[in-house]
Amino acid sequence: MTVVQGTVDTGFEAVRAAFEIAQANDEGAAQLCVYRHGRPVVDLWTGQDPISGKPWDATSLVVLMSVSKGLTATCVHMLVERGQLDLDAPVRDYWPEFAANGKATITVAEVLSHRAGLSSFDPEYGIGPTQLTDWPTCVAALESMTPLWQPGTAFYYHSLTLGYLAGELIRRVTGKSVGDFLAAEVAGPLGLDLWIGLPEREEHRVVPQFTRQTGPTADQVRAVLTQLGIDVEARLVRASLATLATKDEGIEMLNTREGHAAEVPSGNGIGNARSLARMFAATIGEVDGIRLLSSATVDRARQPQTLDLSSPPPLHVIPTTHTFAYTYEVPSVTRPMLGAGSFGNVGTGGRIAFAHPESGVAVGYTCTNMTGDNTAAPDPRWVPWTAALQEALT
Repeated sequence: MTVVQGTVDTGFEAVRAAFEIAQANDEGAAQLCVYRHGRPVVDLWTGQDPISGKPWDATSLVVLMSVSKGLTATCVHMLVERGQLDLDAPVRDYWPEFAANGKATITVAEVLSHRAGLSSFDPEYGIGPTQLTDWPTCVAALESMTPLWQPGTAFYYHSLTLGYLAGELIRRVTGKSVGDFLAAEVAGPLGLDLWIGLPEREEHRVVPQFTRQTGPTADQVRAVLTQLGIDVEARLVRASLATLATKDEGIEMLNTREGHAAEVPSGNGIGNARSLARMFAATIGEVDGIRLLSSATVDRARQPQTLDLSSPPPLHVIPTTHTFAYTYEVPSVTRPMLGAGSFGNVGTGGRIAFAHPESGVAVGYTCTNMTGDNTAAPDPRWVPWTAALQEALT
């Protein structure tokens, strides 16, 4: 029997019941936190750790996968608001070495909205899970790469590379790594348990992620693409399949101390639902006197940038599953959040964090069981409590 612990404010009791239903058959653990108008109204957790047997509560930590991009995005937009980054400026203005091999005109906006043509590392650079923890190696590869398509003409999820691209921009204009900037400017002031680059003193709090499911292999995807008539020898396809081939090993790496300690801003953020909800709440309003982004910055940051674009050839025949603003995702069929106006990020396996300025709501949801597959529909674990939350807000 699922035992849900925590508290909800009056009017949000149905969210607790829905969270219990959502997690009833989940082998792992989960947390759900909701802020409204700068204060928590839902703070729940449930489940257990079947892998290491560690205790689980609201303060437990998990790897956030691509929800990490929301942490990185918030740091970037703070710098945009301060005038240290200009979305319309070419990346070379801040990072001169980036201009090599056809990238001189790529703008910050194109990088942040997955339009830069650098969606995967070119296989010739040999970037695998081990190299992902090596910042200089990954940055050097992106500096020397030729784009995989004409930048600005199409979009494709920069699942790994976006963190290095955005993180290097942060480093160039502040002199701090993205993890150091997050700690000093976001997590520290707000008292958050959020890190990109986890200190060893916090390692004991991390509960491992796991999955009993097996996804398609790179060879299986290659076979499907071939059946669709897609040229699997095209450079973009080879790069994408090379990224897919490292996925399982990469997820395993993220359960290690090395994977926690490194800075991989696209995927190895570590935190909990309380801290995610509190951070996103501080992007849309004051939280204990602290606000991270102005309303104008939020409105700019959540403007969709990919609605009129498709994936680049030869992958343009495959339906897209994301809609991107600037690093943040905005609602799509598989990631509805709270509907129009929402912005945030979804992580592989089912994590999600977002804000909805119009209702004053910010949400953080974490899980250890990586059952979520958002390629066709929302994670079934989100659906009950999202519906209950929407009802509570009416």
